[in-house]
Amino acid sequence: MDFILDRIENKIEFFQAYDLRTLEKKINEQIDNNKALMLDVFAIQHHTVFDPNAGKMLYSAVVHFKVK
Repeated sequence: MDFILDRIENKIEFFQAYDLRTLEKKINEQIDNNKALMLDVFAIQHHTVFDPNAGKMLYSAVVHFKVK
């Protein structure tokens, strides 16, 4: 039986929240989790739209993690 360990070299994750503080908290938690996989933040993109169903602004972010 072969046991193969592959490293994750790229990882893209999506986040959304109705306030910036919550969005930032979610991203920071995942940054800490990905440090265990030896992944660093490579790029972040963020967007804001109005959610008419909730009547609030919806903040979203895409975070690209890459191997150190």
